[in-house]
Amino acid sequence: MGSLDQFLVYPLQQLPFFLITIVIAFTVHEFAHAYFANKFGDPTARLLGRMTLNPAVHFDLFGIILLLIAGFGWARPVPVNRDNFRRPRLMGVIVSAAGPISNLLLGILGALIYAILLGTGTMDSIKNEQVLRALIWFFGMFIHFNFFLFVFNLIPLPPLDGYRIVEDIAPRPIRGRLQQYEQWTVFIFLLIIFIPGLRAYTIEPLSYWATQTGNDFLRLFLKMFGV
Repeated sequence: MGSLDQFLVYPLQQLPFFLITIVIAFTVHEFAHAYFANKFGDPTARLLGRMTLNPAVHFDLFGIILLLIAGFGWARPVPVNRDNFRRPRLMGVIVSAAGPISNLLLGILGALIYAILLGTGTMDSIKNEQVLRALIWFFGMFIHFNFFLFVFNLIPLPPLDGYRIVEDIAPRPIRGRLQQYEQWTVFIFLLIIFIPGLRAYTIEPLSYWATQTGNDFLRLFLKMFGV
């Protein structure tokens, strides 16, 4: 019987830091959707208790388990009724984009905090190797995962935010055609996620971009400290 590690995306010793990362990333992402929907006149998410930073109301257990073992998962989508918006299409785009943008900002914030710890010598002053390793793991995962969520969620396929953005922007005839084929495009999304040959040309380049972007921001902030 194999060890638990072989069934997880990250080694067991790194799992707590990954869990902290996804708790923050998913919670802020869904809160951003709910907050802007409520701000623009749709109280649906707020009335259902979703306009909160309490992770428990946003998490889908199966989605989290799948994320841990397959590298792909989800939180509970925030319900949005665009009919309540004064300008449904424009405000719909903003509400959909709010989630990915929140992850972009989290990634930038993570890179800034990590740069401060490195630039001020705080990391060098930590003598406990386990604490130092934990911080390195956490910031590495936090920065990468949030940048990845930002770009991944902008893919224009259902059920991702990028699809809703395209749907709101598209002229009515095209929007109708998109809705007609929506159930089939979901299968395309699943193929991209689970077939290794397709992941190599879709998910893996996005992951590489997330890593490079995180490193670029980290280098940019380190320059502030002359490092």
